[in-house]
Amino acid sequence: MPDSLVPPPDNLSVAQFLLDGLGNHVTRAQRSASTPCLIDDDSGQRVYLEELRTRAGKIATAMNFYWKLGHGEIVTIISPNHIDYGPCAWATHRLGGIVATLGPMLTADEITHQLRIARPSIIFVHSECLASVLPAAGLVGLHPSRIILIDGIGSSSPGPHGLKNLDALIQGADSLPRFNERILAAGEAKNTIAFLAPSSGTTGTQKAVMISHYNVISIVIQMATSSRLNEPYAPLEERRFRPGDICYGFLPLFHIYGLLCNLHFMLYAGLTLVLTPKFNFEKFLASIEKYRITHLTLVPPQVVLLCKEPIVKNYDLSSIRMCLVAAAPLSASLTQELLQILPNIHLGQGYGLTETCGATSIFPLSQKIGTLGSAGQLLPGTLAKVVKPDGTLATETETGELYIKGGQVALGYYGNEEATRETFIDGWLKTGDQVYFKDGDIFVVERLKELIKVKGFQVPPAELEGHLLIHPKIADAAVIGVPDDYSGELPMAFIVLKPEVAAPLKGKRDGRLEKQLREDIFKHVASAKSKHKWLTGGIQFISAIPRNPSGKILRRLLRDQISQDTKGIHARL
Repeated sequence: MPDSLVPPPDNLSVAQFLLDGLGNHVTRAQRSASTPCLIDDDSGQRVYLEELRTRAGKIATAMNFYWKLGHGEIVTIISPNHIDYGPCAWATHRLGGIVATLGPMLTADEITHQLRIARPSIIFVHSECLASVLPAAGLVGLHPSRIILIDGIGSSSPGPHGLKNLDALIQGADSLPRFNERILAAGEAKNTIAFLAPSSGTTGTQKAVMISHYNVISIVIQMATSSRLNEPYAPLEERRFRPGDICYGFLPLFHIYGLLCNLHFMLYAGLTLVLTPKFNFEKFLASIEKYRITHLTLVPPQVVLLCKEPIVKNYDLSSIRMCLVAAAPLSASLTQELLQILPNIHLGQGYGLTETCGATSIFPLSQKIGTLGSAGQLLPGTLAKVVKPDGTLATETETGELYIKGGQVALGYYGNEEATRETFIDGWLKTGDQVYFKDGDIFVVERLKELIKVKGFQVPPAELEGHLLIHPKIADAAVIGVPDDYSGELPMAFIVLKPEVAAPLKGKRDGRLEKQLREDIFKHVASAKSKHKWLTGGIQFISAIPRNPSGKILRRLLRDQISQDTKGIHARL
């Protein structure tokens, strides 16, 4: 499509742009006063734009009064999807602070690692996460007085361990002096961090991506321009976005896909977002029927369930008009199966990374059904080049590594200058993905980086390998992703046992001993890592890990060695 992007404002915070409507951008959809921004799927609570603005303001007032949160200080949110997730983030932005989002399923060790990177001044936490957050906060020296319970609904009394309740702070804010909002100068939004989003990046180690206010505003406007919001490009009944549309929000808000595509873009586009804290398939189906959901943002595992589970026939899904699938590739066969279930929808894929605010391409309005196997077409305001191994530029249909430039490309990795230099080069993002273009569509061939994607979640092999190597019976280890129809990929480990452990296995097949060893190794990972990092793709014993002369693991050779009778431990997440 022609690049008709009207430049985003570069002097606004995310809160000023999204909640206050500043910038008066031509793509902004109009929202009637009777259209809620959010609906809590569990309670049915409806929250309208003015209430979002009010709650964010009161949270900012409390943070300013009790903790003097200043410009550039970091606030971490560790919670399942929650009505106040957005207001906590936007309150932080009003004060000039930075929001670090972390997954609620992380273990105490994983949270400690992230807190040591960000060093937050305040943590908003859900009660489900307290058992992991409290010891992690203690290890980084964060006092419990700076931990706020996000789900203390309607309570004015302290939460567990004497923690402050968010509702109590909001209720008491009217008696406190008003805060002074952080105002950005022209151009300042481009270099002022709004979010630190977790990503393994292109090198496979955990990092925090610095996403500026301008990045967020830019991707929202780029997606709005691609969708031609407010333009009468077709009869109303044929448009992809219409007044009164409703999106189902099961995507986790700590993840870039849920944070920006759902929470920020859908609200900007005038939709109502039905927020649910955790994905449950039957509840998902029931909510589609109950709320007459029109838009779904999916990852491939949900597509598999929609295509394969008989229970789908028990629900009326006729309200669905548009499905966007991203975070992992969707096969052509699954696309066709989904169209048999939902024959009248707009359906296609998108592609992006945390480093591009979740989106680089999306299936265009000119295609009701995106090109099979394609990750869509570049968003307005996005430039791309494909670099072949010899450093020359690829032509159409030639494969090479994708580089991206645009307003959505993040600033770099927080506190990691070396990784930033390796990935953000002269204004271009080196994606680590091998692609080719054909007729404007982008086709992702494979990831050059070693990252494993489980249901859209990133699993760095190096993290699991490092943990496996501290097991007393393991001499060496390598982890790869193996294909799985439901999860996209599953982590699989190749293990070299120490000689004294391997000796009893030589020359015979002791099934019981091998089973015990696999179970022991599986538990070693499962007891320390989030569920999506468990070795559910299997565990295979080998005599040596193949490496090149510099010691790098040759994962391609490991994929070739996967035996049909691997005695792995398989389980659906």
